[in-house]
Amino acid sequence: MRDRSLLPALLMIGLVLPFVGCTSPSGLDSIQVTPATQSLTIGQSAQFSATGTYGNKNHTSTKDVTGVVSWSSSNPSVATVSASGLATAVGAGSTTIIASAAAFNGPTSASATLTVTSTGGGSAGGSIASIAIIPSSQTVSAPGQTAQFLAIGTTSSGATVNLTNQVAWSSSSTQIATIGAATGLATAVGAGTAAITAIYSNTTTGTSVTGIATFTVTGGASQQFTALSITPSSETLSASGQTGQFIALATSGSTGLQQDVTSSSQVKWTSSIPTIASVSATGLVTGLSAGSTTISAVLTNSDNSVVSANASVTVALTGAPEPLLSLTIIPSSITVDQLQDTGQFLAIGTFSTPPTVRDLTNSPTLQWISSVPSVFPVNTNTGGNAGATAGIVTAYGNGSAVIIAEATGTDGTIQTATATFNCPMAEANPGGDPPEPATCLPGTQAPALLATLTVYNEGLNNTNWLVTAPSATGTPDVVHCGPGSNAGGFGGSVCVATYPVGTTVTLTAPAGTGSAFGGWSYNCTGQGTITEAGPNVCTVTLTTNDTVGAIFN
Repeated sequence: MRDRSLLPALLMIGLVLPFVGCTSPSGLDSIQVTPATQSLTIGQSAQFSATGTYGNKNHTSTKDVTGVVSWSSSNPSVATVSASGLATAVGAGSTTIIASAAAFNGPTSASATLTVTSTGGGSAGGSIASIAIIPSSQTVSAPGQTAQFLAIGTTSSGATVNLTNQVAWSSSSTQIATIGAATGLATAVGAGTAAITAIYSNTTTGTSVTGIATFTVTGGASQQFTALSITPSSETLSASGQTGQFIALATSGSTGLQQDVTSSSQVKWTSSIPTIASVSATGLVTGLSAGSTTISAVLTNSDNSVVSANASVTVALTGAPEPLLSLTIIPSSITVDQLQDTGQFLAIGTFSTPPTVRDLTNSPTLQWISSVPSVFPVNTNTGGNAGATAGIVTAYGNGSAVIIAEATGTDGTIQTATATFNCPMAEANPGGDPPEPATCLPGTQAPALLATLTVYNEGLNNTNWLVTAPSATGTPDVVHCGPGSNAGGFGGSVCVATYPVGTTVTLTAPAGTGSAFGGWSYNCTGQGTITEAGPNVCTVTLTTNDTVGAIFN
């Protein structure tokens, strides 16, 4: 039998439930983006807003959801958009700015159209006249690590524009580093230094401008080795425990250059008859009994491929000790094709006293000399510094040099050897698309003993900012960067000056230019106090290539 007393309660529940959802708004229903259309020139920015509609057909409300929705650009090469809806024009064309979110009935989105135009194939205010890569050099310690380069363009009107995503990026050696063709993000592959190039092509005028920087990887194997040799190929020792030194030279598969791997953990030394002569892990052979034996060196690459070489040792009585007999440079010639590329020479001495063959590359008794030291300097170690990198030559221009090694024996006699280092001028590809920059061009790199200082504006003000610095000898305004000055500016928006290595340069952002100074970006060892009347100062002690960004808003 049914309980009739429950009927009134059920009727009340049925009357109340339909009105519960009508008393207040529910979830997000739709999104609207404003403005619906927008036009910018390259380098300009615009803020888009998103308004969300909540509730149902009869009870709706709206709310600003700009910071809640997900923003995206259909064509990031034309314009990018931040998480807050701020769109930045980076290239000519059209793109759709999209706002999306999870709604009550599933995903919802809305969009606006953004059109980007340029003046003369460049940015607003003029065509691109030059490019500076910021920073001009970067160093990482191991393969797999990354570093971001920026391409800062200067227009014919003096304005600066971030062209990072509009230039064509390339690396001179993909065995050392790769770089995103449109991003400027470099990734370390192997040890060495690669030239990073950014090329901006002006589609309107058919011209292009180029910027060059360096990326150095200090750790990791540079590449796989394809050959191994032992120097000397034979030794004669005394059975009385006389020793002799063998040197293992590995040849790189990609560059063809040789590297001393005598003491490398990749190399294993063995003697075919260890009772006649033994060999240590560093290639040092000791005579034990009369006879002949074969000394082998086996190198295992990181990909487990193997290269090997053999030498012979004859153990017998030897003559009386004599001083240094001869000197040889290995290899006899090195050729590079990029500015700031390096090559390693080794100096091998032959002695009559054990060890009869010695690596003298870093010996303080051996001096390295370059016939053109201002263009092709060579490291030497006359000071006897531990861990020195003698015998390394760097290209700072085109041409060639004779590299000389002079070793002084214990009896005062001098042995010499010569080799050649070349950096031939490679003609640019004028008919290419995009054109390839020439390498080893004279005048594109300061002399070896000079450092470069690059100054640029990292802020938004391009009309009245100024940074100055004197020369190393005190001449004022050798750096006069920016258009702002009481007497009228005469510097560019990206400025480069040369100083002797080790010079401490004082950069000043003078007060009274009418631009709000926001500080220095990096590479400043002594930022000055920002005051209304006093100067804003940054001191930089130069190494080789240093970059300082000033922030003016």
